[in-house]
Amino acid sequence: MSGLSAVVRQLKKERANAQQLVARLDAALRALNHLGTGNSFPRRRLSVAARRKIAAAQRARWAKVKRQKAS
Repeated sequence: MSGLSAVVRQLKKERANAQQLVARLDAALRALNHLGTGNSFPRRRLSVAARRKIAAAQRARWAKVKRQKAS
């Protein structure tokens, strides 16, 4: 029977090692998933002139809405 108990002990050690390995792999996967959560494309920036043009168009739209409400 001592041979069987030695086999059981060895299997328990291997299970513990496997559980530690799985825990390390899970931690590595969590770290990698966390790194990939950002936007993969760089932000496109508008020039000052483009922002002014958009702002002027928006002001014109709001002025039109306000004129229609006043009527």
